[in-house]
Amino acid sequence: MATLEINGLRARVAEEDGERILRGVDLTVESGDIHALMGPNGSGKSTLAKVIAGHPAYEVTEGSVTLHLDDADVADIDADLDEEDYSWELLELEPNERAALGIFLGFQYPAEIEGVTMTNFLRQALNARAEEREELFEDEADESETDDEDAGYDTSPMEGPADDGEIGVAEFQSLLKEKMELLDMDEKFMQRYLNAGFSGGEKKQNEVLQAAMLEPSIAVLDEIDSGLDIDRLQDVSKGINALRDEQGTGILQITHYQRILDYVEPDRVHVMLDGEVVKSGGAELAEKLEDEGYDWVREDAFETA
Repeated sequence: MATLEINGLRARVAEEDGERILRGVDLTVESGDIHALMGPNGSGKSTLAKVIAGHPAYEVTEGSVTLHLDDADVADIDADLDEEDYSWELLELEPNERAALGIFLGFQYPAEIEGVTMTNFLRQALNARAEEREELFEDEADESETDDEDAGYDTSPMEGPADDGEIGVAEFQSLLKEKMELLDMDEKFMQRYLNAGFSGGEKKQNEVLQAAMLEPSIAVLDEIDSGLDIDRLQDVSKGINALRDEQGTGILQITHYQRILDYVEPDRVHVMLDGEVVKSGGAELAEKLEDEGYDWVREDAFETA
């Protein structure tokens, strides 16, 4: 079971006199659990998601973001692991390294890339992740020999022969078919260019498919329910539940609204105000927020401050 542990996290916009946004976030998410993070606009929810993933627009000024792994999370690693190989301080790692360890960020506004089919993108992403994982778990001496200030994936969905990589075409096609059946998606979807011409709902389904293919330990889904009609909301919710139930992925579901939680039942609900998680509870907390808004939470937080 993997655990994402956030302690005293403070961050600001990465520029001179940049605005402080996160003001001491404490949060723990374990694989197999769904946590909903709610709060009004400007409370810091999306910033937290981006900081976890390593977005360069933000500078962490204090705190830690640690990913704790167990034997199941590193079963694919063919090496003798030491105790320190099971806990990683994500703030010391590049975004691609965090992804390779099992962190996934589902975007609120996924990018469109003409000329790159979904099939090629996903296969290159799988191979890049596998390669990065091997490098991360090498001995420290070996890692120092390969360090590069421009370190990152050696492969890209935009380039490279189709047959390159650890995961072959036949294995990839089998895995892709399995995941698309799990998410009840049409296979014709995969011959289209990445998000190009996709509806808002199709883009969000694609984010869930990427998570299903990459099988992360922890998936941070940033307002994946925004802009969805009821049918697409149900489709996306089914995919999120499959990530948890079939793959054991831990979900941090960032949302403004309670409606997605009618289909994706959270184990815990957290409320973020002014860059802090100020209240946590069960699914009933989301229902109360839907009925009464956030003013009462703010009053409670100020009373106990």
